[in-house]
Amino acid sequence: MAYRGGPDLSDLQAFAAIVRHLSFTRAAIELGVSTSALSHRIRRLEAGLEVRLLNRTSRSVVPTQAGAALAERLARGFEAIGDALGALDLHRRYPVGRLRLNVPHDAARLLLAPVIGEFVERYPQIHLDVIADDRPVDIVAAGFDAGIRYADHVPGDMIAMQVTPPLDWVVVGAPALLDRLGRPRTPDDLADYPCIQMRIGDSTSFPWELGEGERLRRLDVSGPLSSNDTDYSIAAAIEGAGLAYCLAWRVAAELTAGTLEVVLPDWASPGAPFAVYYPSRRQPPPGLRQLVELLKRRSRLG
Repeated sequence: MAYRGGPDLSDLQAFAAIVRHLSFTRAAIELGVSTSALSHRIRRLEAGLEVRLLNRTSRSVVPTQAGAALAERLARGFEAIGDALGALDLHRRYPVGRLRLNVPHDAARLLLAPVIGEFVERYPQIHLDVIADDRPVDIVAAGFDAGIRYADHVPGDMIAMQVTPPLDWVVVGAPALLDRLGRPRTPDDLADYPCIQMRIGDSTSFPWELGEGERLRRLDVSGPLSSNDTDYSIAAAIEGAGLAYCLAWRVAAELTAGTLEVVLPDWASPGAPFAVYYPSRRQPPPGLRQLVELLKRRSRLG
């Protein structure tokens, strides 16, 4: 039966989420509902509009021609609504709404965790939804309001706000391992040491960069382990499984405790800072500027 008063806005939002993700499961996670509830909404929407919007099989979901056209116009409409609501923050004493962030694991631990208590206390009307993911993500297509990445990896069409100084990268190892094998004197010596390879979001191996400027060296290391998880690499290094490459900031506590030490300290390599970014064509989402100020102040940039 066709709609008399028009479709429910929540049904349209559900449809738009499915098209963004091309998945009922991932859309349900974003919306915080069950897949069965989501399926019910889509059936109701298609019945009300009397148009098939999605082609579904047991393995895939894709929009029909009519569905794709509707999704494109809905995306523009929801963006305009978001801009209008975001502009209201200029007239509020406190921001209100939902702030959905995509961040790498290191940023979640090093940046967000230390300020989250203060942010929640100061801005109780903001619901902060943080998804930690080291893979490259199109935050617009995936339905995020903003993201955090290393500044040199922020897409050029985004507005980026630096929230840390440049970050040093170092090689670290367990003192017992270094006592047994000896301490390397040059980057070339690392070829004779077990190294824990670092995998980035697209599963490629990340070369270790040592030094800077004319002394910059990029090494493709080898060893018994590889991982895309910093916590695992550091834990393995503490156990003496090999040398690890990571942010000096990430292992500050381990260096102080003596469970790790910096290898080749004169070859620490300065890297890009962390930056918060959001689409340049939009108003900053509710709460983002307040979060940025907290992050900058904690890292002494503000």
